[in-house]
Amino acid sequence: MKKSFYLYVLTFRGGDWSDAKVRFAEEVFHEHNFPKQSIDFDELSTYIETYATDNLTTEVFDELWDLYIEQGR
Repeated sequence: MKKSFYLYVLTFRGGDWSDAKVRFAEEVFHEHNFPKQSIDFDELSTYIETYATDNLTTEVFDELWDLYIEQGR
């Protein structure tokens, strides 16, 4: 079974804070309502669009989603 997007994103935690992907991962980790089991683009994208912050942006989500899909191939 493919791991969730959440688990993939957590692999970026603890990196260089100047990397937007690291900041996104830290923000997701602290978001208690983030859909942690989801592998569905629409569900995740809607959540990000609804609860966007300075570190939880659609631009970084799109970049991470592309990496997530590529990693799953």
